[in-house]
Amino acid sequence: MSARNVAAGRTVPLRQAKSTPRAAKPTPPITAAYLERVALQYLERYSASVAMLRQTLERRVAKRCRLRDEDPAAFAETVAAIVERARSSGLVDDARFTAARAATLRRRGASARGLSAKLAAKGVDRTLIAETLETERDRGEEEGTDAEEVAARAYAKRRRLGPFRRPDLRAAHRDKDLASMARAGFSYGLAKTIVDEEVNAEDGLGR
Repeated sequence: MSARNVAAGRTVPLRQAKSTPRAAKPTPPITAAYLERVALQYLERYSASVAMLRQTLERRVAKRCRLRDEDPAAFAETVAAIVERARSSGLVDDARFTAARAATLRRRGASARGLSAKLAAKGVDRTLIAETLETERDRGEEEGTDAEEVAARAYAKRRRLGPFRRPDLRAAHRDKDLASMARAGFSYGLAKTIVDEEVNAEDGLGR
């Protein structure tokens, strides 16, 4: 309706476009081929444990079953078979995943306790976690390094604790820094060693 017509008091009927609502597409059925595609796409994007792959497939099944009003339990065997094929073919390997994730977490400053908790949350068996940490200790003995100490220093650097603080703030924040490292899973003795570490100009400590 134009402003002129309104001003003149005339009413002009609006032409309403006729539209036919589109019918919702039915949700496709769950098939082994569909779940295999989901598994491959997931593994192409992410490093995963066996449990992570299984959980991903189970979530996708649950979502589609809600839309189709089906029971997810009916697809449990299909999910298990796909996960087993991925494992047996080497597409997913808990030992490989654990070693790689442990190395990444250590570089970020994760303690052995924190690392173990994170890996367990990913569905990794605690025996495998213990074996990975033992391998790490053996390698450290051969190389003359201590992975826990290296990780503690990396954590302090990332969080700017102890020697990584400004020199004039170190004393005032010492107890807070020790508590932060304890919460991260490091022992009091190691935390004290790192927090009280002398400033090393070559490492950029205390800047």
